[in-house]
Amino acid sequence: MITIFGSTNLDQIGTVSRLPRPGETVAGGTFSVSPGGKGANQALAARRAGADVRHVSAVGDDVFAEAALALLKADGIDLSQVRVASEPTGIAMILVDGDGENVIAVLPGANGTLSPGDADATLAEMQPGSVLLLQQEIPQEATARALQLARERGAVSILNTAPFLPTTAAIAPQASILVANESEFALLCGGPQADIVQAMQDWASRHKQTVIVTLGGAGARAATPDGLISVPALPITPLDTVGAGDTFCGYLAAGLDAGLDLEAAVRRATVAASLACLKPGAQPAIPRSAELEPYGQ
Repeated sequence: MITIFGSTNLDQIGTVSRLPRPGETVAGGTFSVSPGGKGANQALAARRAGADVRHVSAVGDDVFAEAALALLKADGIDLSQVRVASEPTGIAMILVDGDGENVIAVLPGANGTLSPGDADATLAEMQPGSVLLLQQEIPQEATARALQLARERGAVSILNTAPFLPTTAAIAPQASILVANESEFALLCGGPQADIVQAMQDWASRHKQTVIVTLGGAGARAATPDGLISVPALPITPLDTVGAGDTFCGYLAAGLDAGLDLEAAVRRATVAASLACLKPGAQPAIPRSAELEPYGQ
């Protein structure tokens, strides 16, 4: 079973012709509400990839909580460790432009109540080789403790470096596998890298871990202390890129949990992330495993 320790949100999504600049108002088009949060998105992606999944999170005692958990419940994810907090359910406010690009503001609410104690209470029974998937939409102290527990118990920990925080670089070496986009990887390295391949290989060698950088339409690269893997994305015209990175992470975790080697897991995750860009929203766009079959996955 894969354990996801992370956020649960309700996404509020508006479409606009272009993303507004600071201080500018832009007329919009459609508005929708759907379940979200990086933790919940990745949990659903892992489940739709075929894995058994446990989601550890917090929601509020409010009308948003049921909606935020609806798709996770429908897909049979173990929600026994999602607790009800005194704070409201987390909210993400998302604008998507005509090219599928987005800007997001996250109001953490109940997610902000997760603590190292929650990690101790829910992750103490992790087994060697089990998979733990983490993001950074909950307090960093809780994420750091979860990484520590995974290391102590011999679990495989995957840390998605989004959203990037001032403390991300400090805890990143504790993970078995890092997943970052190009901007986040540049921040990890202290600035843009003239040769991203060399920078990835240097990072993997220095920290003795696997680092995966997602490249949008160019696919993904993975560096290990022993070599480099490069995987292309599907040639698509994206409708909405919200949730593509979370789809990648969930499918990656599921592939590794199922025993795929790293290249096969990255390839499957890249195809799934590409397909997630063809539908609007985060969780509603996550493909099911059968949708990958026409692409050899």
